[in-house]
Amino acid sequence: DKPELPWYHILFIYIGWLIVIIVGNVEEFFDNLLNRKHPIYDIEVKPEYSPLFKEFESFYTRKCYGIISDCFNRPVKGAPGPWIRVQERTTTDRCKTFTYGKDKSCLNMGSYNYLGFGGPTNLTPEVKETVKKYGIGSGSNRLATGTNPYHIALEKGMASFLGKESCMVFGMGYATNSTTLPALVSKGDLVLSDMLNHASTVVGCRSSGAKVKVFKHNDKHDLERIIRESIINGQPRTHRPWGKIVIVVEGIYSMEGETCILPDIVRLKKKYNCYLYVDEAHSVGALGKSGRGVCDHFGVDPADVDILMGTFTKSFASVGGYIASDKNVIDHLKNKSFSHIYEASMPAACTHQSVLALSVLRDESTGEGKKKIHALRDNCNFFRNALIDRGFQVYGSEDSPVIPMMLYHPAKISLFSRECLKRNLAVVVVGFPATPLLMSRVRFCLSAAHSREDLEWAIKEIDEIGDMLMLKYDKGKPKAIEQTSSKFM
Repeated sequence: DKPELPWYHILFIYIGWLIVIIVGNVEEFFDNLLNRKHPIYDIEVKPEYSPLFKEFESFYTRKCYGIISDCFNRPVKGAPGPWIRVQERTTTDRCKTFTYGKDKSCLNMGSYNYLGFGGPTNLTPEVKETVKKYGIGSGSNRLATGTNPYHIALEKGMASFLGKESCMVFGMGYATNSTTLPALVSKGDLVLSDMLNHASTVVGCRSSGAKVKVFKHNDKHDLERIIRESIINGQPRTHRPWGKIVIVVEGIYSMEGETCILPDIVRLKKKYNCYLYVDEAHSVGALGKSGRGVCDHFGVDPADVDILMGTFTKSFASVGGYIASDKNVIDHLKNKSFSHIYEASMPAACTHQSVLALSVLRDESTGEGKKKIHALRDNCNFFRNALIDRGFQVYGSEDSPVIPMMLYHPAKISLFSRECLKRNLAVVVVGFPATPLLMSRVRFCLSAAHSREDLEWAIKEIDEIGDMLMLKYDKGKPKAIEQTSSKFM
């Protein structure tokens, strides 16, 4: 269960947003009165043309995001290892323009470097040789001249690693979801999607032509209710049976840090003869005793999940994504997925990096892969429990490398981010529209490469910032917060 916020904090959050809206509208009034144009968003419209942007719709961007945009898109210089060099920048016109300065070394708490492959490692020399041999880009799609031996090795390796019959890789993780789902479902089919699924999944579902119904996040009772009603009522107007029903969930939800309730979903999937599609972008490599993802974490047979999707951008420190399933499904996708047909394939160096990282995970002789997985799990649980013990509100499940800490107040988004940068902490703050308007947070991403000394120092700094900004909403409360834990391991 997620921690609850006292009513008086909720009241102050609403008051904070009310002040932002009032001040923003007052500024808008005087801008219009004095004919002051915004250099970015107030684009002069050609005669007889309608404007591309509506003034009211871009209000949030101009008056909320725009004035704290120094907290986002910060340029970095160097590899995303446990420490990263962040370029400093200053502004004198409320983030309309920036002056760039020196770079500083910061503890990296924001990159998806779960297993520590992101910085220079013993894999780097081999990848450099691949760049020399194959160049930077592939120059073609997979169907033409964009397939190299590393693609074939990666597909075979991932299929074996995940316990599936076949696999195919894509050049982009986002496109893996957004172009695979339309190739699997269409008009007359039904997709049941968790309300917190990633944007790529949402886009894929909407563009498929299938009917999409959203169920409450990780709520097995709401999911079963919708399944039963959908089977009983059938398709709208005609009441014909659905062609197929596909349940779509994530292994780890990227903004919540929670694992899906996979055993319950598998039970419902079998009970009502539905298909199951699991997005493992954040869980593959990071969950389970051997890093095989959420199936490994819960002890679920991979055969019970019809389609496993994942990316190489997190645990593998590369780019692209994959779909693992039965051979007939993969053969179908290779002829129907727009990404496979039209997009440039994964560059050889990135594919080789994924192959090498996978070989580390699978190598039983050295045990290096398991050491990384155990180090990541220990770091995640240490850091999460340390935050909770100090009174911070922390979302997510145990063992998850994604650890959201709640900020709530609009003013605290920028204050927390800037104060962390002053103290050499590189963090990612998240607000609307990536989260609900009142649920702003900082999202920590832990790595196996972080040392215990790194994390203890970070906790000390965050603890001081928490006191300064009054972020300890659970201070003085019992520390036992029930989570989806590793008791299933």
